[in-house]
Amino acid sequence: MNFSAFPVTMILIAANAIFSIIGFSNHEMVNKTIMWPYYVKRENQYYRFITSGFLHADWIHLFFNMFTLYFFGQNIEIIFTRGGLGGEAAYLALYFLALIISDLPTYIKHKDDHEYRALGASGAVSAVVFAAIVFQPWSSIYLYGALKISAALYAVLYIVYCVYMGRKSADNVNHDAHLWGALFGLAFTLALIAAMQPDMFKIIVEQLKNPSLLGH
Repeated sequence: MNFSAFPVTMILIAANAIFSIIGFSNHEMVNKTIMWPYYVKRENQYYRFITSGFLHADWIHLFFNMFTLYFFGQNIEIIFTRGGLGGEAAYLALYFLALIISDLPTYIKHKDDHEYRALGASGAVSAVVFAAIVFQPWSSIYLYGALKISAALYAVLYIVYCVYMGRKSADNVNHDAHLWGALFGLAFTLALIAAMQPDMFKIIVEQLKNPSLLGH
């Protein structure tokens, strides 16, 4: 595998891994960098929108986010570069803007809640996944490594699940960040195509004409 073909993805994975591993044993550092809306509002600690996205709760949380980023991130990095869509700069803009935008609803909802904190790259990773789905809507995705469905079907199920779980609030997962990260990734990519390579929409539309619930 030629890792030099997608250096930004590898750098993001390395940064997430290093920052998260340090945080596993350094609670003081985590408290200073985690998304803590209460202190963002009162002490203007806006950097938390970014730093919290490089923290993870445990090895499993880190692995699944980075595993997903590895496979979808390299696709986006290559497509943005070879497709004339802004290359690495556009990819970084997608990733870091998604970190911020995916946490805005959480900040608004919990800015007066001293106990609420959140962490993880899921908002940005969701944005990358949905950006990739724009270009290959009927590609196959394997849920839990076994259930084969199309990327487009996965996107619909993912949004429905995030909305449902976000309203239910039955676990410690920030489903709002997942949802808004995914929607931002979709909107950002469509806007990028419209601005830089509008003819690409013809290719996307042609793909949509050949649906497959299980993926090609």
